[in-house]
Amino acid sequence: MRKSIFKNFLIFLLILSGLVFFRLVLAQDFGTDQVGTGLDGSLAEGDPRTIVARIINIALGFLGVIALGLIIYAGFLWMNSAGNEEKVAKAKKTLISAVIGLAIILSSWAIATFVINRLSDATQGGSGSG
Repeated sequence: MRKSIFKNFLIFLLILSGLVFFRLVLAQDFGTDQVGTGLDGSLAEGDPRTIVARIINIALGFLGVIALGLIIYAGFLWMNSAGNEEKVAKAKKTLISAVIGLAIILSSWAIATFVINRLSDATQGGSGSG
């Protein structure tokens, strides 16, 4: 029993690491000049509204990755519960909480995007759709 769980966990880690490193293989080389500029190249240029929007997108993206990790973890718990009702209940509770958290993250992203777009249109004198 222990050996089977350990084997499944190793397979899960192997697949997860493959997904993580797959992104590194497809990465583009921007050169050392882009690395040297650091935040000056991405966050320091432009309007303060744009900087805030980028920071919000980065933070909510990070939270989305955490929520997705919790969903995968709950599925892993459920698959390895072996019919134990307590483990299934814990997995269901984790899964429901993670899905609710993901819905909150997506809702907050939509609200933040809407507010930033409206503020940007109002201060730049853009054509309103209302």
